[in-house]
Amino acid sequence: MTINPLKAQDVWKDVGEHVQFTVLKLKRIDRSKTQAAIQEFADRSQAIIRSLRIRDSHLATESSLKVAIGFSETAWEYLFPNQPKPAELETFSGVKGPEYEMPASTGDLFFHIRASNEAVVYEAQTQFMRFLKNITDVVDETKGFRYFEGRAIIGFIDGTEAPAVEDAAGYALIGEEDPKFINGSYAFAQKWHHNMDFWGHLNNETQEKAIGREKFTDLELEDDDKFKNAHNVASKFEKNGEEQKIVRMNVPFSDPALGNTGTYFIGYSRYWSVTKGMLTNMVEQSDYLLTFSDILSGQLFFIPSRDTLADIADGVYNQ
Repeated sequence: MTINPLKAQDVWKDVGEHVQFTVLKLKRIDRSKTQAAIQEFADRSQAIIRSLRIRDSHLATESSLKVAIGFSETAWEYLFPNQPKPAELETFSGVKGPEYEMPASTGDLFFHIRASNEAVVYEAQTQFMRFLKNITDVVDETKGFRYFEGRAIIGFIDGTEAPAVEDAAGYALIGEEDPKFINGSYAFAQKWHHNMDFWGHLNNETQEKAIGREKFTDLELEDDDKFKNAHNVASKFEKNGEEQKIVRMNVPFSDPALGNTGTYFIGYSRYWSVTKGMLTNMVEQSDYLLTFSDILSGQLFFIPSRDTLADIADGVYNQ
């Protein structure tokens, strides 16, 4: 049994022009009715995506709509109590370091929707909620956007160390180590708020030392030219002497008049333990990003394969 990207949801590095992240919490009033609603949603959501891709396509171009739908451990155990769960799915409880911490937040259902047309993103989420509004409460809804040249909001090129698209499947998708959930993915969603005044008052050289790369060219600095807690140092995670990678995106969001600006981080991985190792290193080494940022949320979600979603739609997981 081998990984097949065609069976996966959209867990690739594809920021999109317009992005929406949504986290919902199940009301947990009536389990059987909630299970029935999720079963219908698993079916209807895929039809909605197919329909919107047709509506959004043009003669010369295909639709850019990409969607990933996920479940937290608490949601999985509530909805599918008699079924096994993905091997590394757990409830993120936060990580602490000597100076900073990454807190956990609540959430059961997760959506990552992106497209070139904001109307398509709006329509997808609106239609999804027709099937979910009676069984869920909204925990968070964040609208993101593509910044200049695909840069993070702090001005640096995003995701240079993420695997190329042609190599991404082996890093993003669960394989034969967990065959029941092959082609699924572990998604870690985390919302950061930045003190942009602080960051903006740093000179270019200091910013480069803090990130570990040149701002304009994106070339990596020599180790001696970086701060010891530079972001690309602190976030590195190795296993058996080999650097581990995930598919990651840093999506800017902002209400600029209110001074509310930040980054929504989404990391898709084959192994949650790899992402967790990166997060742990960041707090243990006091990643420079943490000096001017507050982390507002963080939770782990399992992104089922399209085959698993079809099984949920068919009621297999309700047995």
